[in-house]
Amino acid sequence: MCGIAGVLYKQAGNHDIGKTLIDMLDGCQHRGPDSTGFALYGEDKDLLQLRFIVPTEETARNLAQENIATLLARHGATIKSEQSVGCSYQIAVDFDGDLLAFTRDVEDHAKLVSVGHTLDIIKDDGTAHELDAIYHVGEVRGTHGIGHVRLATESAVRPEAAHPFWATGFEDIAIVHNGQITNYWKMRRRLERRKFAFHTDNDSELVAVYLADKLAQGETLDSVLETAIADLDGTFSFLVSTPTQIGYAKDNLAAKPMVLFETDDMIAIASEEVSLNRLFPGQSINSSEPAPGTFHTWSRSI
Repeated sequence: MCGIAGVLYKQAGNHDIGKTLIDMLDGCQHRGPDSTGFALYGEDKDLLQLRFIVPTEETARNLAQENIATLLARHGATIKSEQSVGCSYQIAVDFDGDLLAFTRDVEDHAKLVSVGHTLDIIKDDGTAHELDAIYHVGEVRGTHGIGHVRLATESAVRPEAAHPFWATGFEDIAIVHNGQITNYWKMRRRLERRKFAFHTDNDSELVAVYLADKLAQGETLDSVLETAIADLDGTFSFLVSTPTQIGYAKDNLAAKPMVLFETDDMIAIASEEVSLNRLFPGQSINSSEPAPGTFHTWSRSI
């Protein structure tokens, strides 16, 4: 059992995206006490943003960061800014080479968890409020985002196994997932034969790679989600985010809960009604539950 949440503000501008997702995830934190994560989207930056999981012990952290600098130099990526906090090391780099080759090499030697010009993924062991105390998520402003609270069932409790997952080799795409992909190994082996790499045994990583691969082939997010329902076996509800969109997909059994609420200004989606109520305290909202085997996407104004 895990909890997912997502919000997209339809109109241009910076919104309290961090605080909004903290409130929503706090509402369903009982579904996943092991770890929490946020995929946050803001303005399009000139520099490529990368975030890594690194050791918290100082000597090991320094060695990890030196290793990362060596990897980046090998690909002609120049570090322009850096910040180290908690188990996280965030950098902005000047890079205009082959992103797929670059990130594949980096991931073979370091725990890369987020890549993009608009996306930043923050995840760690603990609750939404515990992460906020360390990473100041509540101060982040942006356009949209998705989040996750995790009860570990398929892999260990450690920051890199937490959600969201970015789509390896493809910038600015992230997913959060509640459920189990029962044909995980079959699908993973197919992608590995095409040289896609996996860095955890979490079945949610498969969803991220699968979606990004389809999008890279020119498919729309809607068509990718429709195909995913047919290709992925199991019981699942997941959210996906891109620089301009957010979308959901539910399996044909609809065993994993999901509710949504939409206004002219925003769309909010979560595993439980209580997460939506956190956004409109004391108000009665007309939420709905997506039907089995359905998908939908929403876009923001640019």
